[in-house]
Amino acid sequence: MADTRTTPAGTDPEVTTLTRKIGLFQAVTINMAQMCGIGPFVTIPLMVVAFGGPQAIIGWIAGAILALADGLVWAELGASQPGSGGTYVYLREAFQYRTGRLMPFLFIWTAILFIPLIMSTGIQGMVQYLAYLWPSMSTGQGDVVGLALTALLVLMLWRRVENIGRLTVGMWAVMIACVLTVILACFTHFHGSLAFAWPAGAIAPLKGSFWVGFAAGLTVGIFDYLGYNTTAYLGAEIKDPGRVMPRSIIISVLSIAAIYLVMQIGVLGVVPWHDMLDPNSIDSSSIGAAVLQRTWGKGAAQVVTVLVLITAFASVFTGLLGGSRVPFDAARDGMFFRSFGRLHRKHEFPTVGLLVMGAMTAASFLFARHLGSSASHPPLTVLISLLTTVMVIVQSIAQIAAVSVLRKRQPRLARPYKMILYPLPSVVAGIGWVTIYTWADKANPGVHPIEWSLAWLALGCVAFLVWARREHAWPFGPKEIREQYLEDQQTESGNATVAVL
Repeated sequence: MADTRTTPAGTDPEVTTLTRKIGLFQAVTINMAQMCGIGPFVTIPLMVVAFGGPQAIIGWIAGAILALADGLVWAELGASQPGSGGTYVYLREAFQYRTGRLMPFLFIWTAILFIPLIMSTGIQGMVQYLAYLWPSMSTGQGDVVGLALTALLVLMLWRRVENIGRLTVGMWAVMIACVLTVILACFTHFHGSLAFAWPAGAIAPLKGSFWVGFAAGLTVGIFDYLGYNTTAYLGAEIKDPGRVMPRSIIISVLSIAAIYLVMQIGVLGVVPWHDMLDPNSIDSSSIGAAVLQRTWGKGAAQVVTVLVLITAFASVFTGLLGGSRVPFDAARDGMFFRSFGRLHRKHEFPTVGLLVMGAMTAASFLFARHLGSSASHPPLTVLISLLTTVMVIVQSIAQIAAVSVLRKRQPRLARPYKMILYPLPSVVAGIGWVTIYTWADKANPGVHPIEWSLAWLALGCVAFLVWARREHAWPFGPKEIREQYLEDQQTESGNATVAVL
């Protein structure tokens, strides 16, 4: 759809719109590169710890079901409202009738926190794997390496999106090569007695401890699938979004689910699951290198470690690419700092959003390093729990509700893709996210992720009231109802009618 919005004050009138240049294949590679990344190479041991054995495969399956169900939510919303910013756009359109700009404001507020934190886990994972090649690396040297990697990522993203698309395809190919190498190594030395030796009472749904482990495993699992929605944040740059958006999401989830399932089984068939419980062992910190060292030797392990680092780099790369677009629409609507609405004059990308996300990622990385030295839990586990709880209320649950709200409020809105078996996927996704949230404290004793998420949300509400009073917006002024995509649709229909006449 054509973007007919006017230029806000403070932006360059010559460069205000993003161009649609990302096709289906590039969209799928962007999603998959973000989804895979460092995730399975550092979280397979975390999943085993959560479930207490090789039955950890349940976590990957449950994560895939949640990702696919939630992906169908993103698919309907993204296909019908293909703007830059993803969730921001959907919440703005759905909840403006009752709460004005509150929900989109809160999403931007939380995104400024959780997106860089997600990226920081990738940087942390890279430093963690680099320690296999550089065993003597000190904590201070690791800090410097992580900051340098973040700066390099920002520099690489300082270019036109079509060039980024081609670069992402190349990094996606490296990711596939890395994963296939690990899988091949696993199955050349596979032992079914290791992979399927489930301990007695592995599945005991009548015991509360099982559900604590399940919730922790589901949290790790969905974290590894995060990224299936990256193209939704790039909606204004997707060709034929009504067709490409839903297909890119569904293909990405199914492809990564198959890869994770095979990889998890393969790793469990090579590395005894008890060895993954030792936080100081290579089997816990660098499982990909551990598999190759056990099967093909140390030289092969070093090569695969390099591939893992490239794969992780690609994941953070695509994450920052999508994340830098999140505040863009908000700024153009005059609801966020207007500087975030500026595009680079030559390369046409949001400059301030990229710089801020890069800086926040660097700060989050340093925070994770500090947390890792003081927390009794593995730092990645703590970060993953905090990230998911922050996301659940404003993004996940509110977005599920947005599908139904928009169907009721804007029934005439064109929906190139409508959710299959509606509302079943919404219900399944809702149950999954509520399970993660309600069990978060029990799965992470002493961390209090629920309390932290509620505190951040409350602080966001205070910030919204301060902003709304200054802008004379609801609740200190009238609600501004604008059905942007429905209006664009009607304008295009009217122009088509005039052209025929």
